Amino acid sequence: MLAHSFSFTTMSNRHLSRTIAMQSLYQWDFSEQKDDIHEVIKVNLAEFAPEFDDKSFCDELVTDVIKHLEEIDTIIAKYAPDWPISQITTVDRNILRIGVYELQFSETIPSKVAINEAIELAKTFGGESSGRFVNGVLGAIYKDMVVKGQMKEVDKVEKREEKSEQTEVSEEKKEE
Repeated sequence: MLAHSFSFTTMSNRHLSRTIAMQSLYQWDFSEQKDDIHEVIKVNLAEFAPEFDDKSFCDELVTDVIKHLEEIDTIIAKYAPDWPISQITTVDRNILRIGVYELQFSETIPSKVAINEAIELAKTFGGESSGRFVNGVLGAIYKDMVVKGQMKEVDKVEKREEKSEQTEVSEEKKEE
């Protein structure tokens, strides 16, 4: 089990869900994928977040990562060619799996959120260079998505909102 003295009570619900998901995937991966993942999640939620009221996001995230595991690992191998999947630390590998899932397969999580959350998990639970490694891999995937015109709808909406806000600020400055 991953030991860490980080206070789970100060995290947002989604960040806490991702943390529990990463912990659960880590344990499942460490046991060579032999443990019942739903039992692992249940135990981790009881141990690390007994008062937590949004357990469904965590369970859904882990289930969806496992559902797309082969595709996710193929993507990681493509964007981290110097690091065979088996040689990436168990923590970094599972943080990347969550990040790649949210970046490539989840239509509701904005890409920037997926990348930032994965980097935060890597900085908190990974090694000294984990944050940079995760950022490099996910950043390269995102850049390819943009170049290939494969941006998610949620990202397009976010960009339109940013442009709208920038226009409003520009117009306010003109009025001054």
